[in-house]
Amino acid sequence: EVQLVESGGNLVQPGGSLRLSCAVSGLTIRFIDMKWVRQAPGKELEWVSSIYRSGNTGYANSVRGRFTISKDTAKNTLYLQLNSLKTEDTAMYYCTYDTYRGQGTQVTVSS
Repeated sequence: EVQLVESGGNLVQPGGSLRLSCAVSGLTIRFIDMKWVRQAPGKELEWVSSIYRSGNTGYANSVRGRFTISKDTAKNTLYLQLNSLKTEDTAMYYCTYDTYRGQGTQVTVSS
């Protein structure tokens, strides 16, 4: 059974940082492409970042230079480092593979 479990979300002030984690079971992340997406209240799901089996990465323009995606294949865990957070980064963040998605972790950026 495939499971993706996100964690690390929190309330943080603008300019702050967080690291999100996605623990994966039932899949070996070394061999697959994975994504982080987010959904703000009242808005559509938005792609944030991808990491490919090659190790190459991609970022949405809105987060490039502030967020960093990475993976630890030994722990089978995906990460998203969020720096210089803005109020508009407030959303539920999900890790995804194909049609699989975790329950999400809430990031709230507010003073």
